[in-house]
Order: sequence, then structure tokens, then C-alpha cells
Amino acid sequence: MLLPALVLSGGASSRMGRPKALLDLGGETFLAHIIRTLAEAGADDVVVVTGAHDEAIRAALEAAPPDVVPGVRVVCNPDHARGQLTSLRAGLAVVDHPGVAAVVVALVDHPFVRPGTVRQLIEAWKKTRAPVVRPRLRGRHGHPVVFGREVFDALRAAPVEAGARAVVRACGSRVVDVDTDDEGTCLDVDTPGEHARAIAWWREFGRSRPQAASRESRADGPAASRLE
Repeated sequence: MLLPALVLSGGASSRMGRPKALLDLGGETFLAHIIRTLAEAGADDVVVVTGAHDEAIRAALEAAPPDVVPGVRVVCNPDHARGQLTSLRAGLAVVDHPGVAAVVVALVDHPFVRPGTVRQLIEAWKKTRAPVVRPRLRGRHGHPVVFGREVFDALRAAPVEAGARAVVRACGSRVVDVDTDDEGTCLDVDTPGEHARAIAWWREFGRSRPQAASRESRADGPAASRLE
């Protein structure tokens, strides 16, 4: 049984003014940090889905030491301008093969999630085999999200404009929420000001905050996540 991970990084980052994947986070890029987080959490494979900034992201990954981005693969989504779901599908086309039971989907502008949180999501999926497993922070749904194989076809067939949220909602009470205190699950970065504030938060709290125990529950909270 394999459980790979996708990092969706196809957007134009128009509000930021430069690729969010390459923003600095304590001496490494957002993307390198996320890749390392997923690898430490136990993902069997990590695939980065690029788009608008494909060349810059590939160049950065090629220049990084192998131990920083271990075994990462890159696929370019030519339809990235149509929406995030097209990037998810592009990644799914690469990782979906016999033996893959689920996939972790992470967003490049949510780099602050702890490895332990991702590990808890993976373990919750292994325990429940739910179609969707997601973190929940004080009632808000965050990232990353684990999608079971049973919804792969639904993700491929969902309307692009509705995104993956249509698939999540269709699963109803079968969705498993993992309660967490990890602020990184809901902390995304879209503008230079948000980047500055997020880095200040990371320096004060994010690096050393301990991993609290999680609690699983069936979906019953308000929607906040872009993949819901």
C-alpha cells in the first residue's frame, strides 16, 4: 500500500508578485520546506505540480542539495489557469498506479504545517479508510487533505469551477476531521504583508511548538478550506 503526496504549485502568485513556492522560510524556500515536511511525515513519494512558474521552480529544485528535496518529481500542468483542480488531476495522473491507496494533497502557500500533523492525518486515514481526511483547527478546515482512492474518479470528473470541494461535500458524514492545534493547517500566504506576518509568527511560535494529540471525528464543522 502506497500513499504519495502532491504539492500544488501551479498558480500565478499574482497577489504576491513572485512565485510563492520560492518564498523564504528560515533559509529555505516554501516548497523545499513542504517537501521535507511530507517526507518526514512518511509520504512514499512527493510530486510537485507546477504551472505558471514551472521553469523557475524546476531550476530551484535542481539547484537544491539532494538531501533538501529527496526524490522529488515535477510535473507541469498546462491548464493551471483553469483552476486548482486541474493541478490536482495532473498530479494524480502521475502518482495513480496499482498499489496507491490514497494521496496527500498539500498547497504550496500552506508551508507551516508540522510533520507530526501530516503523520496524524495519514494515520487517521489508515485507521478509518475514509474517502477524505482533513485537519480541523477550532472548527476551521485546513490543509493538507488526504483523498482515498475511492474518490479519485470523482476528482477527475468534478466540474473544474467547483473544485475538489464538490467531491468532499458529496462524501458528507464519511469525511473524517482530525482536530489539531497546528496553526499551520490554516495559515496561508497570498500577499507580501501576509508573508511578513507569517514569518514573524513562525520565528516566535512555529519552529518549537510541540505536537499535541489529535482527535478524529466525522465531518460536522463549518467549511473554510479551498479543497473542501
